[in-house]
Amino acid sequence: MLIEMTIKGLMVDPVTNMPIVILKDRVGERVLPIWVGIFEANAIALQIENIATPRPMTHDLLRNVISDLDGRVDQVVVSDLKDNTFFAIIHLTVKGERVVIDSRPSDAIALALRTRAPILVEETVIDNAKTVDFTSDRADSERLQQWLESLDPDEMGKYKM
Repeated sequence: MLIEMTIKGLMVDPVTNMPIVILKDRVGERVLPIWVGIFEANAIALQIENIATPRPMTHDLLRNVISDLDGRVDQVVVSDLKDNTFFAIIHLTVKGERVVIDSRPSDAIALALRTRAPILVEETVIDNAKTVDFTSDRADSERLQQWLESLDPDEMGKYKM
């Protein structure tokens, strides 16, 4: 089952110092943290803050190419979680034909923000993410798990980096 989610914020993981995109469902009952690279987090943050860049960024370029080819982004889906890696797909309609493209979640999210497309997550991904160990050290893993469990989605700002 697909769950529609929105970006609740961007944060920095206190253990790994990597950026995390925090997605939450519309009701606010489910939260999904997705670790991303610093450049991808920057592309997402710029769009969240509605900051224009002097030249198109990669995600702006992709949006422009899709539009110029008479296409639109219908939705992006965080579709899988394998070996601690999230996977996504971008659903497009180009000249009336449906097209599905494999993507990193960070790129799919950055594109969704630019095209106002919905962000969906497979329910199994949300469930499986609760058991993922993103660190190699057991103490760090436990500390990170406690931190994630203590996150209150209502207390998060627009983004914190």
